[in-house]
Amino acid sequence: MKIEIKLADDTSSYIIKNMYPLYLHDLSELHGTLPNQHGIFEDGDVKTLADQYDIQQPWFEHPGVLFPYLIMVDDIPAGFCLVATGRFVPPGSEIYIYETFLLKPFRGKSISYQAVIDIFNRHRGEWMLYTNATENNYRAQLFWCKTLGSYTQGNYRISVQNIDHQPKLVFQFIN
Repeated sequence: MKIEIKLADDTSSYIIKNMYPLYLHDLSELHGTLPNQHGIFEDGDVKTLADQYDIQQPWFEHPGVLFPYLIMVDDIPAGFCLVATGRFVPPGSEIYIYETFLLKPFRGKSISYQAVIDIFNRHRGEWMLYTNATENNYRAQLFWCKTLGSYTQGNYRISVQNIDHQPKLVFQFIN
């Protein structure tokens, strides 16, 4: 199995945009969110997936600051990881993971682990990421604890913070 991390650009941005509704659908189970009146997992009056495409466009307009990575497995799009730097990160970090997603057929095969390790190695500095802290998100919590524990040899911080009105596990480390 060949795992490859590619930085998406204007010619491949549609792949992440195609997977994004599936990511939001998966998150709805954790957050208890429902689709809007148009059947789209977005707030407000987003009516079509084409409209939702536009919401993701800023990821492809700030090269060198925003890094929309595609996770490819045997040349098939398997997921994405959205990494930010500069003015797009929260205070206390230099590099921030906004979203990480892997399609269900690729889960449980160490693909995410290998992908994020590759991404961590591409950027050096103070990292931050978070995941939902609720009990039904145990798999993601375990993934991040194991991955960061291995990558940093246990040298990371974890805290619980209220973000967007929900408890989040916030992970921070320096590489």
